[in-house]
Amino acid sequence: MSPREPLTRDRIIEAALHIVDGQGLGRLTMRRLGDALEVEAMAIYHHLPRGKEELLDGLVTHVGVLHADTRPLGADDWRDRIRSWAEAYRALLVDHAGVLPLLVTRRNPAALATTARSIAEVLRLAGFLESAAHSAARTLLAFLIGHAALEVRGRELATPEPVDWDRQFEESLEVLLSGMLTALL
Repeated sequence: MSPREPLTRDRIIEAALHIVDGQGLGRLTMRRLGDALEVEAMAIYHHLPRGKEELLDGLVTHVGVLHADTRPLGADDWRDRIRSWAEAYRALLVDHAGVLPLLVTRRNPAALATTARSIAEVLRLAGFLESAAHSAARTLLAFLIGHAALEVRGRELATPEPVDWDRQFEESLEVLLSGMLTALL
């Protein structure tokens, strides 16, 4: 018999994410999570003393935080760097669609603020004023969360005409990035 992997906060959150991804947020219970981890549900509270509240906050942080590449831009175009990050963030949000409602309803502003700060730093390195960089970062983040939510919902609905979500995303992102140029001028 092989020894069981030790219970850690990260392992708990990964298992919870697996439940949410496979069964939906409504099916996430401490008992089901304990079963998935092969521990008594009470063992989870040693790592998450606030219980389910802390677990949900952990899910928001796990899915909502994706740092942008904040190395000096060099020859990179800031739009290419933001575009690449935005594509990765969209994929993360769509892959973990069950957590999307938590991103907009949980009182865990630190998770999204961390992400926004990394985007603002890329923009600041590109020459944006501090205030414009932060405004643009928050706008971009709101767009991405909103687009991912609409995309997930749209993919669930049967529509007479299929929607090209990739094209819509790319076109909308280009509009947003072009609008951000005015903050540089």
